[in-house]
Amino acid sequence: MLDKKTHQVICTDFSNGKKHDFRLFKKSKILIYPKVKVITDTGYQGIQKIHNNSELPKKKSKKNPLTKNDKKNNRRLAAARVVNENVIGMLKRFKILLINIEIDVKDSVLDLI
Repeated sequence: MLDKKTHQVICTDFSNGKKHDFRLFKKSKILIYPKVKVITDTGYQGIQKIHNNSELPKKKSKKNPLTKNDKKNNRRLAAARVVNENVIGMLKRFKILLINIEIDVKDSVLDLI
């Protein structure tokens, strides 16, 4: 998750790629204030049940193609997510972030000085 204004990483949770985005989100038990607007991709179908103030792109179907307004809204949401997706890509390049590291107090920097 990123702060839209500052682009700072608020929190992260990773998986080996075999977990669905929304399942990973639910497992993380991240609490989002109701006033915070969440913009997600289609991997988070069902987030509206957990967080009312969320926006997802509309999906087309054979019976219900997207209108011009729907397509415009989907492009707006995608543009809002570009920074987030770029940061996720950069974090995934650093595989070390996928490993939980426990540091013993004996190994702290203060003890080394």
